[in-house]
Amino acid sequence: MPDTQAAAVPDLRVRAMNDRPVRDAGDFVLYWMTTARRTTFSFGLQRAVEWARRLDRPLLVLEALRAGYPWASDRLHRFVLDGMAEHRRQLQGSAAHYRPYVEEQPGAGRGLLAELGGRACVIVSDEYPCFFLPRMLGAAAAGASVRLEAVDGNGLLPLRAADRDFQSAHDFRRYAQKTLVSHLRALPQADPLRGVRLPELARLPPALERRWPEPPAALLDDEAPRGDEAGRAAAAARLAHLPIDHEVGVVELRGGSRAGGEVLRRFVAERLPRYADARSEPDPEREAASGLSPWLHFGHVGAHAVFAAVMQREHWTTERLAPRATGKKAGWWGCSPEAEAFLDELVTWRELGFHFAARRDDHEQYESLPAWTRATLEKHAGDAREPRYERGQLEAAQTHDPLWNAAQRQLLREGRIHNYLRMLWGKKILQWSESPRAALATMIELNNRWALDGRDPNSVSGIFWCLGRFDRPWPPERPVFGTIRYMSSENTARKLDVRAYLARYGS
Repeated sequence: MPDTQAAAVPDLRVRAMNDRPVRDAGDFVLYWMTTARRTTFSFGLQRAVEWARRLDRPLLVLEALRAGYPWASDRLHRFVLDGMAEHRRQLQGSAAHYRPYVEEQPGAGRGLLAELGGRACVIVSDEYPCFFLPRMLGAAAAGASVRLEAVDGNGLLPLRAADRDFQSAHDFRRYAQKTLVSHLRALPQADPLRGVRLPELARLPPALERRWPEPPAALLDDEAPRGDEAGRAAAAARLAHLPIDHEVGVVELRGGSRAGGEVLRRFVAERLPRYADARSEPDPEREAASGLSPWLHFGHVGAHAVFAAVMQREHWTTERLAPRATGKKAGWWGCSPEAEAFLDELVTWRELGFHFAARRDDHEQYESLPAWTRATLEKHAGDAREPRYERGQLEAAQTHDPLWNAAQRQLLREGRIHNYLRMLWGKKILQWSESPRAALATMIELNNRWALDGRDPNSVSGIFWCLGRFDRPWPPERPVFGTIRYMSSENTARKLDVRAYLARYGS
């Protein structure tokens, strides 16, 4: 694959969040790392390096972890902390000075960004269209005394490349095929800090260090294995003093770019060759899905790095792209069938959700569903639900359906559900809840609380797909579902071999 690294971050990916000036005489350039929590293939870090070089100032990287964000838990905290520990090791001795901060109490970190921003030349941060992040970034920009930029590194197609939201994967795919070529020639640098020389950062003021101290090594550094209950309990014990949800426990999966990079390497080498035929296979020993969504969500691995790894395996160049945009799933990339199938998930389906979230402030609300889905759901809102389960029963995997219970147990234990069974999981919650709105609220709550890749435009898309977003009517009309696409555990068990999955998660 040819070297397509850009010398500068494309203008389309940089958004000024306020009209404040750049302070040339500031002490440093501040990169506030929020959602692209990585040091490779990062447009945000690359932009901060550009500013530091231009102004000949030190580069300070701030990565903070709040205690009071919605659904804060041992599971989510530990995954983020793994990445923070890695960054502290990686950036030691580099051109950037790394400053981690972990809140001990909700609100304890208030003022830290303003204090650092008051000393900075310019603030660079990450753009992300979901969860509380847009509001947080907007508030920070309004209170900043210097220019604050949001940098979009979410996907291959910049969020501002399109001027509308898309209602189907076909429409988005066709648009992307028309416009992606120029953006594929401007990938982020693999290592923005490589070979960079910047001025040394003087010590931060002692008063700042006392008020917002760095987290102790015992909190960040935890290399002990988590493959058994004792290991996970030991990891959770380090978090016991924090005011977060301790019922949502630490999982075996480790956060950070190193762990995510290893998952990516194994996927490309071992699973991708089987992806086209076996990605829906739930057998844990034969699974072909990438498993990358937790690391993509937390920004420990970027979509550009995944794209580069797959295309390196394919020995791909842009000359292999099809000459016309057809909107078809396969054939446009000029790759093997397995790579084409995976790229449709990575680019079309993942980025469809990001673009929808970026354009629609109501993307997590029932009212954002297409008119036809709301009409058919509301027509059948009064249909009898037999059985009907309360949210607590669903959360505890206490239904009559062994396959659904197994999927929910996987979510509770591992922070994920197999991709295909996640669709069934949502469809049955719709069938068993008192109303479509109640089903949506339950799906959001269970997914965001327990899933490592929850609170993400891609998982929001999956939830709303269960209610008809990005889909079409599927006759015949049925009770409860109307013309929403129907799925059942019985049909799933006939289509897929679920015996090994039930053996692992069925009890």
